[in-house]
Amino acid sequence: MNYQEFIDNAGISTERLCREIYRANRGTIQIKKEATVVRNLNRIFDATLKLSNEKGFQAMTMRDFSRETGLSLGALYAYFASKDELLEMILRQGRRMVGRVLGEHLQTARGPVDQLETAIRLHLYLTEALQPWFYFSFMEAKNMNPREREKAIDSEMATDRLFAAILQEGQACGLFRTHDVALAAGAIKALLQDWYVKRWKFSRRGISVDRYAEFILDYVMSYHLKGGKEAPAACQ
Repeated sequence: MNYQEFIDNAGISTERLCREIYRANRGTIQIKKEATVVRNLNRIFDATLKLSNEKGFQAMTMRDFSRETGLSLGALYAYFASKDELLEMILRQGRRMVGRVLGEHLQTARGPVDQLETAIRLHLYLTEALQPWFYFSFMEAKNMNPREREKAIDSEMATDRLFAAILQEGQACGLFRTHDVALAAGAIKALLQDWYVKRWKFSRRGISVDRYAEFILDYVMSYHLKGGKEAPAACQ
């Protein structure tokens, strides 16, 4: 699977994220025409990222949103009651989308080697498709209210736990060398985060997400894999 195949099959995009935000919050969003809501949520999402980069999410005001989106204050309040509610909507639905896509694809992976490769590729491809959301979530974590910050930390640790569980299974099957799985999982996550946190660095070098995925896979597998990729029956 390469990035284009992932995009063609998964249908991941900011527009889809906005559509899912609407469908998950249609009870509180006062506008009922889905196409209008999705279009305006896209504008609100773009404004959130732009203003957050310029002054930080906590410093921006509803008037800032109004100027940047071209929507009146009254129109904005039809979508969310406060900045904190907007933040929660964006982060919550993003986490759900990422969790769903990871879960769906990992169900079809057979054995620890396939699972590790699939998890690494999926994480990179998701962060490429939703790079603005991942970057925003990472940069604004320190400014979230305690409840949202705890959710962000739990989401971060969930990825670490996923990689640790795969590595632990591979060690138990005799496929992977014995290493500290918690430290190894954290190191893999750090390599993956570099892609969306320092995206400019790779863009300058002309490195594609597929090339970076192959690099990480070679790097990780050379450290963990004992021999061939064929898993024993106990690992299937």
